[in-house]
Amino acid sequence: MSDPTQTVKVQFHVNGKPVNTEVPSDLALVDFLQEELGLSGTRLCCGIGVCKACTVAAQRTPSSQPQPLLACSTPVALLQGQRITTVEGTGSPQKPSMVQQAFLTHFAFQCGYCTPGFVMATEMLIARLRVAPIARADLDQAIEEAVGQHICRCTGYARYQAAIRVVILEEKGLVR
Repeated sequence: MSDPTQTVKVQFHVNGKPVNTEVPSDLALVDFLQEELGLSGTRLCCGIGVCKACTVAAQRTPSSQPQPLLACSTPVALLQGQRITTVEGTGSPQKPSMVQQAFLTHFAFQCGYCTPGFVMATEMLIARLRVAPIARADLDQAIEEAVGQHICRCTGYARYQAAIRVVILEEKGLVR
């Protein structure tokens, strides 16, 4: 176990903006995002990485594919040089992303607590499909692999999956 009084200097990016800070070695990313950067979209739910509500996208290098990162169980100290994208980095209330708009249009959520995790997982799925399109017959499986482990307390799974399917099918070149 790390010493909570020990601090670590770390440089990384959040939603395209550089962050240069010194943090306690065990400070979780979700706490840093909310308390230090005022980004409240990433949600702390289970606190142990099971529910996936806290999912953000992480890129080790600017040219790498974004990968899911659980902000509740990832210390900020481990993010040196990475690029982190939160739900706030995908759209805004005034101009939602395609994924956010599809979730709104399809009434994909009720309480909205898990929605940021679903948005981020979907954004990363679309990023992967832009690089490596899949056969239309494999679409439902790809959606399941991207969001199947995310927990929705209000049981919005079918609507999330329908909205994700629509977004992917509407963008040319993601499925063949």
